[in-house]
Amino acid sequence: MTPQRPASARENRRVAAMAALGAVAMVGAAYAAVPLYAAFCRATGYGGTPQIAKEATHLRGRRSLVVHFDANVAPGLAWAFEPEVPSATLKTGETATVYFRVHNREANESAAVAVFNVSPDNAGAWFDKISCFCFSEQHLGPHETAELPVVFFLDPKLEQDESMNGVNDLTLSYTLFQPARPDKPVALAPAAGPSPKL
Repeated sequence: MTPQRPASARENRRVAAMAALGAVAMVGAAYAAVPLYAAFCRATGYGGTPQIAKEATHLRGRRSLVVHFDANVAPGLAWAFEPEVPSATLKTGETATVYFRVHNREANESAAVAVFNVSPDNAGAWFDKISCFCFSEQHLGPHETAELPVVFFLDPKLEQDESMNGVNDLTLSYTLFQPARPDKPVALAPAAGPSPKL
């Protein structure tokens, strides 16, 4: 006859298995959180995340708003970056195209990715981009300069949003970063001041 193990040993193994399963579930949730959060921000405009539109709207609104453009370069990327115009005034529903000028100050090819947001935060739900250089990695040759377009409109439905009643100015802000490379660590650079002008 086989002797039975005490119930406490079985219980300990069960608790250990549940703890291990819980740890695996937490790691999985952590990996899923980033893309889920990004999808939530894109869908709702949360945190000033602009929307993505496939085409211009046919609706026309009555309000005019001023959109300011802001360009920044993160430390470690030797690029100059600036909007060609500091701001644009447009009516809701009107499509605008604005160019940002970039210049690679290095003697070799380099790449950058852009992150962006709109402020105030509640305006992100009504800021629709049709085309943007922020959708893909940008590459410039040694000392190369390029003009990168952004095509966008302000959704006329913002006129029905009470939180937008007192908002007359928006800011579309970009920051260029050196892309992360799994095979190459990103070099640290001293803290940088404002982006140098071209």
